[in-house]
Amino acid sequence: MLFINSLNSKQLIKNKNFLEDNEGLKVEIINECIYLFEKNAHYSDNFGFQWNNFYKTQIDDEKNDLSFKRLQKSTNWDFGSLDNNNILEVGSGAGRFTRCFLQHSNSNLYSVDSSEAIFANYKNNKDYIKNSNLFLIKSSVYNMPVKNNAFDKVICLGVLQHTPDIEKTIKCLIEKAKPGGEIIIDFYPIKGWWTKIHAKYLLRPFLKRLSNTNLLKLIKFYFPIFFYLSLFFNKVGLGFICRFFPICDLNTLPKNVKNIREWVILDTFDMFSPKYDQPQKIKNVSKIFKKYKTKINFEGYIKINAMDSAIVRATKL
Repeated sequence: MLFINSLNSKQLIKNKNFLEDNEGLKVEIINECIYLFEKNAHYSDNFGFQWNNFYKTQIDDEKNDLSFKRLQKSTNWDFGSLDNNNILEVGSGAGRFTRCFLQHSNSNLYSVDSSEAIFANYKNNKDYIKNSNLFLIKSSVYNMPVKNNAFDKVICLGVLQHTPDIEKTIKCLIEKAKPGGEIIIDFYPIKGWWTKIHAKYLLRPFLKRLSNTNLLKLIKFYFPIFFYLSLFFNKVGLGFICRFFPICDLNTLPKNVKNIREWVILDTFDMFSPKYDQPQKIKNVSKIFKKYKTKINFEGYIKINAMDSAIVRATKL
């Protein structure tokens, strides 16, 4: 096991008392395998609210495999070859990719989130904890209670731009991979000067100041009119106007899902609620990877639905 003080999960579960690591951070056992760190207010608290309200929205079921397809495209992995790999997933949210790993491979997955989204992940994937191949950890990316140089794969999807220090985040991810291990991240890209000329960045300074509850209420209130306006302008070939609507881009969402309105509300909340939203140039992210002794295997865009996802894949030297 990879946790602090070389304690394995069975020892931690038996010991209901608080433990401390070298920095004085505390760990507590809740729901069998959840390790709580940094209980005070955190920059990612909005994601805890978000994913506990929408914990089922993006989870694959017998009728769709949207999350798995995205994970396959992002990683380019043969999931059948991941058996017995130790994988670190950072920023797991409600566990949409957690579920994919555990359904399509026999890997040991250590899934980390800094917010109370970890409880949404637990609700979605608790059966895998009982099978002892899922370990859920509530911890900041900067204080993960797992050893360095220990993981075969480290993956961080949809997270980098929401952290306060981009370089430090990448450095922490690289530290956890073992030599020869692979690190994969995706992030919001800066494509040009026009990237931030968008309702998202124009309105965020105001909307992110609202409480999570009030922001969600506001989005639910105005959602119907902008949803149908977006459908209309896209249909008549004037979709560029929609970038100024306070709603997510409908073209970036999966097609033909039954809960499309729920996805729109979720993604719109995700636009406005984070404390940090820092899109990056691919070349700058690659430069950071190279600085910390990795070999770049891929840097560029991959099409996810109608959205270009910026991805860097690297191997630790």
